[in-house]
Amino acid sequence: MKEAFDVARSPAIPEAVHDEQATRRRAAAAGRGGTTGTGASPAAGAEAPAALPGPVRAAVPAGRERAGAPGGSAGSGKASGPAVAPRPRSRPEEPGFWARHHLAVLTAATLACLLAGVAAERLGAPPAASLFFYVASYLAGGTPAALSGLAALRQRVIDVDLLMVLAALGAAGLGAWEEGATLLFLFSLSNALQSYAMDRTRRAIRALMDLAPETARRLRPGGTEEEVPVEDLRVGDVIAVRPGERIPIDGRVRAGRSTVDQAAITGESVPVAKGPGDEVFAGTMNQLGGLEVEVTRPATDTMLARIVALVQAAQEDRSRTQRLIDRIEQVYATAVVAVAALAAGLPLLWGADPAQTIYRALVLMVVASPCAVAISAPAPVLSAVANAARRGILLKGGRYVEELASVRVVAFDKTGTLTRGEPRVTDVVPLGGATREAVLQAAATAERLSEHPLARAVLAAAAAEGITPAEAADAQAEPGFGVAARSGLGLAWAGSPEFARRHGADPSAAEPVMERLAREGKTVLLTGVGPNLLGCIAVQDTPRPGAREAVAALRRAGLIPVMLTGDRPEVARVIAAQLGITEVRAGLLPEGKLQAVEELSRTLGPVAMVGDGVNDAPALARARVGIAMGAAGTDVALETADVVLVSDEIEKLPFVFDLARRATRTIWQNLVFALSVIVVLVSLTLVGRLELALGVLGHEGSTVLAMLNGLRMLAVRPATHGAAGPAEDSGRTGS
Repeated sequence: MKEAFDVARSPAIPEAVHDEQATRRRAAAAGRGGTTGTGASPAAGAEAPAALPGPVRAAVPAGRERAGAPGGSAGSGKASGPAVAPRPRSRPEEPGFWARHHLAVLTAATLACLLAGVAAERLGAPPAASLFFYVASYLAGGTPAALSGLAALRQRVIDVDLLMVLAALGAAGLGAWEEGATLLFLFSLSNALQSYAMDRTRRAIRALMDLAPETARRLRPGGTEEEVPVEDLRVGDVIAVRPGERIPIDGRVRAGRSTVDQAAITGESVPVAKGPGDEVFAGTMNQLGGLEVEVTRPATDTMLARIVALVQAAQEDRSRTQRLIDRIEQVYATAVVAVAALAAGLPLLWGADPAQTIYRALVLMVVASPCAVAISAPAPVLSAVANAARRGILLKGGRYVEELASVRVVAFDKTGTLTRGEPRVTDVVPLGGATREAVLQAAATAERLSEHPLARAVLAAAAAEGITPAEAADAQAEPGFGVAARSGLGLAWAGSPEFARRHGADPSAAEPVMERLAREGKTVLLTGVGPNLLGCIAVQDTPRPGAREAVAALRRAGLIPVMLTGDRPEVARVIAAQLGITEVRAGLLPEGKLQAVEELSRTLGPVAMVGDGVNDAPALARARVGIAMGAAGTDVALETADVVLVSDEIEKLPFVFDLARRATRTIWQNLVFALSVIVVLVSLTLVGRLELALGVLGHEGSTVLAMLNGLRMLAVRPATHGAAGPAEDSGRTGS
């Protein structure tokens, strides 16, 4: 069965990307004149994603990359080397209505003309009327397959497209126009359904490159600033990064203190304090203080650029199964044509009646036409895709249904996937006779004017308990230490032990509590008013609702849950224990996650990776199936993943695997049934025991039954009330 992929292979990255981006950034900087002291706004790097030079997702299965198919590209193969010439920054032109919907339109036209022809024939209209509609149905339903089949034939390949056209023409030659048009309609319908399922995928990873600003403020020897394209930066240059800006290049802090949200690169759930000597990454967000950063890597070798390269390399290595399918299809199609030719030619050598011999060969072509075989996989797979879509689960291709069924290991990112992705107050510990209300009010007062994630957590906790922070003024934040504000309560503050000492408080009374909370993987704030220490507040990124139940259901299904995270080991172990995950790998950068997926694949079997951020992209692409959390995920994770939980409900994962296993079993049921019917019909034809009417009836009947069997996947429902879900599948699958 032809799959309607329209996405070409990608050019090399990072070289091509940086060639193009260097050109457009230099143009941008030249247009601004490189003004001294003028910088990017806090939203730098946040503009609309740029177009990379060409599509970036290798989604054309081997053997499908042929010219002539509607909407397809001519030729095939991976692009090699950088783009021929840099191009200005622009979005790729959106395909028009016909390019996006031509298969659906042609399928509808095929059905309409088929029904009109049947009606004309049944109502006694002149033969020319029904013939007109049947010919129109042939043209609408057969043209895409004919173009693809002829293109394949020019490459000395016989495929199912060509075989379907030959079978339909054979039916027409026998005067069985209705049966031939029906064959083409079913074939066209399957292609249209597959095209619809594929069209939602693989837009680009261009948003990933736009995480980093296009320009940077380089410090001149005199202390002034000049705005330059990041490609012009050299190792040893010093740049200025203001609060609220993204860091444009990898480097080391030379001066200044701040907190940096680097979840997009490392997966850490809480912004990290940065000071002189600390490493920072391109694409991460500077939050509170200004920094001077010494460049340590060129723009072509930043962590972000390496992530892009890793994603591309992982995506290139994914088409082995499709090559096998195409080889089987080619053997089958060639065999059918050869058998039909022999059936038409050999009897003539023995003096057989030419008309009868040709008739038998044409019947053979009809009954051997692999409609039921062709629909065996698309019917259950696309029904499963539709079922999943109704429940907020997007499968970006039919083949991922079968891939999901083969998975043995489910690897999870922690932050934003197993957890909420935002810190929450978990403990409030009053000290020295203070009350819980006093502790929360002091902390909320100090944090009232702050935009730090920990401040939002404290303010949310206070609001949940009906505590109103006092009016605050003169708020002062010291990145990495804490925040203080003058108020009616006095000088309210919240921060680290060192910050408490600066305000005259003795943090020693809080040390036992802090040690206990730290062992639990929590971030601890001390809070007080003036020299009075009032208590401790612990903040932690808490497990996502339904995560524990989802992990338990997957384990019952025979799947092995594993946590892969860039967060600290002590934090990861605590969350894993809460969720029932026993295998944890922490402190991983994107390359480490990719290597972990590869190792798990070698030792335990096929891996499904579940993630939500840029740091997950290489692992998502390398895994047998990449699963992204939709609402929380970044664009690159969604583009890289094969399955998206659009509604962010992780508890739907067990249903995905259950549905995939059921659909895969149905595929094999259909294939065995369809091939058995073909063998019987072909055998009867070869011995002269089958008339065309019965052959068409058997052929069409097997096709309809295979379709109906596949459509049962629309009725599969999630398991409820702790049912095993995927465990209902008695056999563990693998590959």
